[in-house]
Amino acid sequence: MKKLISLLFSCMFFCSLTWAQEGIPVYFDYLSDNYYLVHPSMAGIGEGGKVRLTARKQWFSVDEAPSLQTLNAHYRIPQTSSGVGAIIFNDANGYHSQTGVKLTYAHHLQMGPEIRILNQLSFGLSAGFIQSSLDESEFRSVIPDPVISGANNSVGYFNVDFGMSYNFMEFYAHFSVLNALGSGRDLYTAIEFDNLRRYLISAGYIFGRSEWRVEPSVLLQLTEFTEETTVDFNAKVYRDVSFGTVWGGLSYRRSFDGAQFQVDGTFGEQRLQLFSPIIGLNYNNFMFAYTYSYQSGDIRLDNGGFHQITLGYQFGQTDRGSKYDCYCPAANY
Repeated sequence: MKKLISLLFSCMFFCSLTWAQEGIPVYFDYLSDNYYLVHPSMAGIGEGGKVRLTARKQWFSVDEAPSLQTLNAHYRIPQTSSGVGAIIFNDANGYHSQTGVKLTYAHHLQMGPEIRILNQLSFGLSAGFIQSSLDESEFRSVIPDPVISGANNSVGYFNVDFGMSYNFMEFYAHFSVLNALGSGRDLYTAIEFDNLRRYLISAGYIFGRSEWRVEPSVLLQLTEFTEETTVDFNAKVYRDVSFGTVWGGLSYRRSFDGAQFQVDGTFGEQRLQLFSPIIGLNYNNFMFAYTYSYQSGDIRLDNGGFHQITLGYQFGQTDRGSKYDCYCPAANY
């Protein structure tokens, strides 16, 4: 019994590092040219707009396993320095689920006189409404527990995200604060959270202007209340072909925090480690990407991986992706 409890709490800890998040969980879809999903300052970063649809499913062999669906679009208002965007998402994890919508405004400052040189400082603000639910109707206990209501509890609340980005030709850097307000969700009877803030810092560079290009990048994520910190090390390769561009890459996520566990009287410690290969294709104005994530380590809830599909469409750029003299897919479509 002690062994089972140790395993259970270890699995719960590792799941919480990436999935027990308010708002949209930060997975790896930003690597499919979807930085707006995590950085509001990227709304309308280039001429025209983009639409991204994602679906993520984890542990196909586990009932009520985490799943996430997002739909977002952002657009640069013509002849202005303003961008607007919107995000709709649905996130389910066991008996807990959340749905929400975010609306974004971003302002972009051109830092130099040459309009074909991408040198842009951007600021963004998103306001969102989230509806969180906890279904306790199937909870059973021989001894009545006053903490369990036995109902489907639901609560809604507002929050905001804000951040800034700097794009200079093939270089980019972002900083964002998610769930910046102190408001929390009054959903759980036993414990409530009034600090949901997360901080994201990311940067990258695209090397090469021939038919082959390489893009290393990094993303650091900090959760204020639980003091959790994770880092993503990413590398992507692009190859131009006759019908468009094919690309692929690998992301490695590691947590700075670990959990101790006990198996057969032996103590150990394990930190979250995720390996995520990604492949993608750009054809005309369309984009397709597939991401697979695998969690390594001795303590796992399931041996299966996590699958995600992303579909994209870009529109409104007048000169077929040559507005800026750089290979910068976030701004040049």
